[in-house]
Amino acid sequence: MKKLNLLLFACFTSYILTSAEVTIIVTSIPANTPPGDNIYIAGNFNNWNPGSQDFILNIGASGKPQIVLSGTGNIQFKFARGSWETVEGNENGGYLPNRTFTFGTADTLLLTILSWEDLGGPGSTAAENVIVMDNDFFIPQLNRTRRIWLYLPPDYETSAKRYPVLYMHDGQNLFDLYTSFAGEWEVDETLNLLHSSGKEVPIVVGIDNGGSYRIAEYTPWPNPQYGGGDGDLYAQFIVETLKPYIDENYRTQPEREFTGVMGSSLGGLISHYIGLKYQDVFSKAGVFSPSFWFSDSSYIFAYETGKQHPVRYYMMGGTAESGGLVNQMNLMMDTLMAAGFAASELNLKVVPGGQHNEYLWRTQFGQAYQWLYLEGSTAIDEFEPGIPLLIRVCNQRIKLETNSAELENLPFSFYLFDLTGRMILQDTITPGENVQIPSLSGGIYVVLVTGNGLQISRKLLIH
Repeated sequence: MKKLNLLLFACFTSYILTSAEVTIIVTSIPANTPPGDNIYIAGNFNNWNPGSQDFILNIGASGKPQIVLSGTGNIQFKFARGSWETVEGNENGGYLPNRTFTFGTADTLLLTILSWEDLGGPGSTAAENVIVMDNDFFIPQLNRTRRIWLYLPPDYETSAKRYPVLYMHDGQNLFDLYTSFAGEWEVDETLNLLHSSGKEVPIVVGIDNGGSYRIAEYTPWPNPQYGGGDGDLYAQFIVETLKPYIDENYRTQPEREFTGVMGSSLGGLISHYIGLKYQDVFSKAGVFSPSFWFSDSSYIFAYETGKQHPVRYYMMGGTAESGGLVNQMNLMMDTLMAAGFAASELNLKVVPGGQHNEYLWRTQFGQAYQWLYLEGSTAIDEFEPGIPLLIRVCNQRIKLETNSAELENLPFSFYLFDLTGRMILQDTITPGENVQIPSLSGGIYVVLVTGNGLQISRKLLIH
């Protein structure tokens, strides 16, 4: 019995020796901190709750906000003003990594809060024609608020024109380096440059992500490991609340023919979903580095929804993003083709060496916008009178179709030529089948299908 008591005493003594307290004092807060806002501390010691009443910093004897924490070992933490939308940022107003501290190394910790993510940093890289429409636009479908940005075309204030509209996610990263997570897309600089060259540019509506809500809001289906599944409510917000407000208060072209949606990563996933579910509202979808891995339901949904209206669908990703991304994009393109979308409506671009970051999305945005909004389709998407064959091209695949039952099972000769007349590929193809074409350098090629007294050709543009 004495031996057990000694063991318990040793364990208790060990706890006393290793447990410690630290007084955390915030010596300086950003000048734009709203008066009356409480400052909270959130970390792995309180389940990362940014609004816990037990972890409010109170004014101490020094006249500064402070709090006393006790514990052992290492902790990670951040400051916030009651939510993750109001979390502290770095010196530029952007993402700040978790702070760390080891109990026992100091009894007082003096810290400075450099900025708040929702209020930005000391400067801004956004162009003059970018405005924050609302810092707290209400989302009734989710009972929360969000900052909404607007890019207005350079001639918006001096004209009476109406403009197409592009809705984009992760608004923090679109226009301003100081609010971005890891660099901005430079949407404003890209569009201003296009405008200066005489090209039409749209109104861009940038919707901030919800921080800790981002996964849930950008995913229509839950993932066993990561949760989520509020994407349908977020999509309803854009269609039923935000778009009507934008159309009422700004000079838009509200018809579907002039309305698009775009995003990257999980933002690409939700753009894919919105563009398909609301084909009566959107005619253009920019899907960058899509997170199709999150749920196989993305493929099932695409196939079951099918084509209901003409849609231009631009998908882009890099070869250095993840091992499965390119295959996932190929599979989605095949799924969309099987669901009834025409080859001319689909554009897949794979960027060699492209990584999963803002640099990739920034450098690809301009080309995607122009294809979605400015470039007319030159592909043959309908059967011409008297010609019962149709060539479709999608994702490095050639598909032959026919509207004649007599030709359905007949073989045809397939040829691929470059513009010098050199034959690149020869094969046999039957209506309904695909031919995989080889990797080719950029340029224009000619596809020729002949046989059974018929001949049809079309040009193929390789990016």
